[in-house]
Amino acid sequence: MDPDTTLVVGMVLAVLSIPAIVSALSDGRAPRAASITAIVAGGLMVYAINQKEGGYRIKDVPNVVYHVIGDFVG
Repeated sequence: MDPDTTLVVGMVLAVLSIPAIVSALSDGRAPRAASITAIVAGGLMVYAINQKEGGYRIKDVPNVVYHVIGDFVG
């Protein structure tokens, strides 16, 4: 898989795991599945950064997201 795609999938999973963690904690449950999702998301992002020559800069991330969405749609 392309490092750009891996980074975007990791970011999406990380964003989706935050409400699940908050919901589990507010209900008094352990956020097991949400924590695993957050760990997988972090692993995907670290993998993408290591695979990309020179890594990513913060200012490059929006362009990467638009590029991946464009590849997915078009």
